[in-house]
Amino acid sequence: MTSLYFTKQVANFFPIGTFIVNIIGCFIVGLLIGLFGKQINTQPELKLLLIVGLCGGFTTFSTFSAETISLFQSGQIGCGLLNIGLSVSIGLLAMWLGLKI
Repeated sequence: MTSLYFTKQVANFFPIGTFIVNIIGCFIVGLLIGLFGKQINTQPELKLLLIVGLCGGFTTFSTFSAETISLFQSGQIGCGLLNIGLSVSIGLLAMWLGLKI
């Protein structure tokens, strides 16, 4: 739903909604991993709940994949490749920044 709203409102050629949600999710996962790494007595269930459950439910790799395939099928190869490149590189950067904080 969020992806559809942002995609229609912000850009018709690039899946910006999914991109933004996934980058935010990567950042939050980085923060959580960094936080749990500093705590000795962390319950593994809490870590799984927040990282896999919360962040996994918030972000969406399947939508990213479907939107990228759709871009390729509609002949927008450059946008599809840009989506892949930006999502992976900025996602990794966001995760790293979250870890550093």
